[in-house]
Amino acid sequence: MAEKRSPAVPGSATIATIAREVGVSSATVSKVLNGRSDVAAGTRARVEASLERHRYRRRARRSSGEGQIDLMFHEFGSDWALEIIRGVEAVTTPHEVNVVLSQLGGGHRPPQLWVDSVIARRPLGVLLVMCSLTEQQRQQLRRQSIPVVVIDTYSASAASVPAVGSNNWSGGLLATRHLLDLGHRRIAMISGPLDVLCSRARTAGFRCAHEELGVSIDAELVRHGNFHLDAGYAHGIELLSRPDRPTAIFAGSDLQALGVLRAARELGLDVPADLSVVGYDNLPVSAWIGPALTTVNQPLRDMAGTATRMLLDLARGNALPTSRIDLVAELVVRESTAPPPRP
Repeated sequence: MAEKRSPAVPGSATIATIAREVGVSSATVSKVLNGRSDVAAGTRARVEASLERHRYRRRARRSSGEGQIDLMFHEFGSDWALEIIRGVEAVTTPHEVNVVLSQLGGGHRPPQLWVDSVIARRPLGVLLVMCSLTEQQRQQLRRQSIPVVVIDTYSASAASVPAVGSNNWSGGLLATRHLLDLGHRRIAMISGPLDVLCSRARTAGFRCAHEELGVSIDAELVRHGNFHLDAGYAHGIELLSRPDRPTAIFAGSDLQALGVLRAARELGLDVPADLSVVGYDNLPVSAWIGPALTTVNQPLRDMAGTATRMLLDLARGNALPTSRIDLVAELVVRESTAPPPRP
């Protein structure tokens, strides 16, 4: 009768243990752990499998007041990203922690090459903004004791990955309720990308607000943009050129709302006399444009600061009381909304 193997005890295996099991040198195991590229794919896979089987973890190497963190964006170049960066730096600066910025050019999955470079640098931790890792990549960083926290998830993240966001469903509900309360019954929505979780949540809130009052939604008025000016402008032109144009548009971001305002101006429509517009995010510019934009306040700096504090706690070896935090979204009423024009 074969002897039953005992389950691996986390932390009990050494590099030598892994090397003997796989039949390679300790140097090869170290190369895999350090993300080196000079290991054959088959050998790397066998070492990775053994590391995971033994639940190998490196001991923490540093104090939380030293080193750096990696901040990876799906993309940056807008005020939205700047608000996140400001929130992160407000926490890291007092701790003398440096921030290394990277971006994916609109993608949502960091390439393996980036993960390997993170392992080589061995930062305090990683913050991901609207992007996520594969399970294998998460395991690689976990074995290196490099914690990961996600800001504003674009999809349902693994329960083991701490995440900070805001209540997007509630934000969509509040924005739409406001327009319905003003008397609008033909409301368009320009949400974000369909494959982004926060976009779908805001759209769900939009639909729920209509359902509460028994108001039907014209499916042709629900659009998906990209959170940027160009999408707001393009969809705005199309929607406002219709003979049965909407009397209000809820844009899934302030930038898209700015695009809608330009489209309305080019078509000779007055905001809010002819058209009401609601944005999302409450970027600083939203209070300074004319008319000042009614929008949903998404506390971006607070989200980023909360995520950074969670990351530094994990770097210290502290357990988090919760792995998911959603901050409150609030409606900020300004000048871009009013009752619909009379027939």
